[in-house]
Amino acid sequence: MSKEEVFIGSVDQGTTSTRFIIYDKSAQPVGSHQVEFTQFYPEAGWVEHDPMEILESVRLCISKAVDKATADGYNVDRGLKAIGLTNQRETTLLWSKSTGCPLYNAIVWMDARTSSVCRKLEKELQGGRTHFVESCGLPISTYFSAVKLLWLMENVDAVKAAIKKGDALFGTIDTWLIWNLTGGINGGLHVTDVSNASRTMLMNLKTLDWDKTTLETLGIPAEILPKIISNSEVIGKITEGWPIPGIPIAGCLGDQHAAMVGQACRKGEAKSTYGTGAFILLNTGNEIVKSNHGLLSTVAFKLGPKAPTNYALEGSIAIAGAAVQWLRDSLGIISSASEIERLALQVDSTGGVYFVPAFNGLFAPWWRDDARGVCIGITRFTSKAHIARAVLESMCFQVKDVLDSMHKDAGEKGEVRNETEEFLLRVDGGATVNNLLMQIQADLLGSSVVRPADIETTALGAAYAAGLAIGVWKEDEIFASGQKIKTSTIFHPILSEELRKKKVGSWCKAVSRTFDLADLSI
Repeated sequence: MSKEEVFIGSVDQGTTSTRFIIYDKSAQPVGSHQVEFTQFYPEAGWVEHDPMEILESVRLCISKAVDKATADGYNVDRGLKAIGLTNQRETTLLWSKSTGCPLYNAIVWMDARTSSVCRKLEKELQGGRTHFVESCGLPISTYFSAVKLLWLMENVDAVKAAIKKGDALFGTIDTWLIWNLTGGINGGLHVTDVSNASRTMLMNLKTLDWDKTTLETLGIPAEILPKIISNSEVIGKITEGWPIPGIPIAGCLGDQHAAMVGQACRKGEAKSTYGTGAFILLNTGNEIVKSNHGLLSTVAFKLGPKAPTNYALEGSIAIAGAAVQWLRDSLGIISSASEIERLALQVDSTGGVYFVPAFNGLFAPWWRDDARGVCIGITRFTSKAHIARAVLESMCFQVKDVLDSMHKDAGEKGEVRNETEEFLLRVDGGATVNNLLMQIQADLLGSSVVRPADIETTALGAAYAAGLAIGVWKEDEIFASGQKIKTSTIFHPILSEELRKKKVGSWCKAVSRTFDLADLSI
């Protein structure tokens, strides 16, 4: 007799890798597969992905995960009821409606080539950098899809020609995947969800539709844009030619929003995901909270076409785990990412070294695309262990900067605290397996950090959204957060308040040294 007969799949398409995880009805993983794909750096500050390679990575992961689960005795062919999808946000591409071929590589969220587009818009528009904040909650920045789309429209002949012919389709990675999974040139569905759409700079946060005034101001044709849907509904079925034809796609969220669902973040609760970058989101319920301290107003999730919309305050950090990859791939200080904890533990401090990974500028709360990376306080005493520890601290300092802004914007009424009046930060993502990183985070925050038993909450959140849409789970089951904390690991701060303040002061000094460095001579 085969094991559990109800399964939900989850495609998790990240910045450096793709995976597919199959969950049973108790939300336990029963099979998974993950592959890394190529990062292209054509020029300094440019980052691209090959959309066709991403498609193939999804195909391979689904096939291998199903094979693994089946080999372990799970009847996935019969029991798989739906899949959810979650993806790297803001990453932008255009493709031909008639051929299905990309018109250019996908321009990745951290790509900084559009800084001149941003400067031009800031000068021309009455509201400057905050011109569109009222409608979309976002400042003009290289981070968001709209300016990447403008760059493609201005600089790529194939894009210009396809738009002129009415043959161009725009999308973030979710849109590209769904279009291909549901048929591609043979009737593929051209849709995006509210969370991904909220990161384009083009969606009105109140109406949850494309903002006509913004489109007119930027000269973006509405006909190239996908239809906006909720995060939890049956979107369409996977077509023949894919490993699991006929299975419905029933959930779609941007990765950080999926992590909020996976972490069961209710109103007033926050999570921080540590991946290539780091992303801190605080659920503000049905209220759009405007930030006066460098954060973004965004959609958290909308779990059904008629469900209420939850909004969030977000602080986005461009470089977190990517700094560890840099130590490994560019400097050769470590040979695998997991080595950094052991190396950093060889010393009990950074020895006065402070590292700010402003490789492509700084995101929240600074928003300085003229910033570049610095490593200060180096002496003859400095070793690679000190630098490794400074890299870990840089991730935690950046999260602290965002949370300080979040506390100011949300105020006491906007946050949930425990019985000892402590604000608990929920953490997830691959880097959180690093116990030293989590302890440093608690020390620099001066408050506790909660790591769930399953740290891969992004994939879980997309599975929850799909299962919710087809009735496998109820919302109350998903948000039974009290039960999750019982199986979590909690890191409590042990650093003295005096030393914490001194270290924060030194960090702020290091951040100030990164500004106005974008035009250094090569």
